[in-house]
Amino acid sequence: MTGRDRVPGRLLVAVAAPLSEENSALIRRLEPRIDLVVDHSLLPPMRWPADFSGEPGWQRTPERQRAYEAAIDSADALYGIPDVDPAALARAVRANPRLRWVHTMAAGGGGQVKAAGLNAEELGRVLFTTSAGVHGRPLAEFAVFGVLAGAKDLPRLNRQQREREWSGRWTMGQLSRQTVLVLGLGGIGRAVATALHALGTTVIGTSRRDVTVPGVSTVVHPDSITEVAPTVDAVVNTLPGTEATEHLLGKRFFDALRPGASLVNVGRGAVVDETALADALDSGRVGFAALDVFETEPLPTDSPLWHHDRVLVSPHTAALDASEDRLIAELFAANATRLLDGQELVNRVNTVEFY
Repeated sequence: MTGRDRVPGRLLVAVAAPLSEENSALIRRLEPRIDLVVDHSLLPPMRWPADFSGEPGWQRTPERQRAYEAAIDSADALYGIPDVDPAALARAVRANPRLRWVHTMAAGGGGQVKAAGLNAEELGRVLFTTSAGVHGRPLAEFAVFGVLAGAKDLPRLNRQQREREWSGRWTMGQLSRQTVLVLGLGGIGRAVATALHALGTTVIGTSRRDVTVPGVSTVVHPDSITEVAPTVDAVVNTLPGTEATEHLLGKRFFDALRPGASLVNVGRGAVVDETALADALDSGRVGFAALDVFETEPLPTDSPLWHHDRVLVSPHTAALDASEDRLIAELFAANATRLLDGQELVNRVNTVEFY
């Protein structure tokens, strides 16, 4: 994995994250103007699709680390944040004044960019993009699963089966008669809204802009969610973690929520105040929570969410799909074409709020 001299009209890309031979070839085929520098021996083996951190404990020798950094320091663009490490990203940006673009593997890669602590000049010099959009369909399916589980009272069914209790019959919730609040109408939120609308659900969405979204009956500003909380049967969070969204779902919101409503989180864990959520679950204000993301990951063993019988804990795996690596490679190639043609890149990180 060695750097090469720049060629006018071409883009020298150092692969800083695991990338299969198949997807390397795909990128080259989709954008032939890319000079892709990849040495698989310098990249950690993946344990599953999109495992860009790779095998724990895997390390490069000092010689291989120097080779890895030499390629990064001579590139125009990076496929991935080096070792998924904000400190390594900061080192790369500062060591390579010709670096123009870094693509992050995560949909929420803005948080990694923020953690790098880059200054204004560095943030202005390098373009950062994320893989937002490739996770929309699997996360939408998990969101529907969570809303359905709440509507059908999965915790009660599990409890009765575990206790061999054949109870009397009861009326289950019907999505076609429910209203769901979807926080965020980006790529994931729109996919969630489309999936829920197809089941006859009334969808309320949130946006800071005046937008019209297919499948969404009403759009409200995030500041107004407490006002609509008493009218909804479920809430799906798809928002990124920013200063503006931190603990947006807290005690004030849960106190206003229709009793027994469900919560699904496929956005970022910091959007939910987990202490307030635990209290809302204990009081019955939240009837069921399907959580794929958490404030601290892995979820601490002493978290009450582990043991609550009306919580489903998913270890940040809902977005994982066998096609994710290929979709990210396709997105990267399409953005490389835009960069080479002088067009605006999609999924650019907002370097003020970092989403």
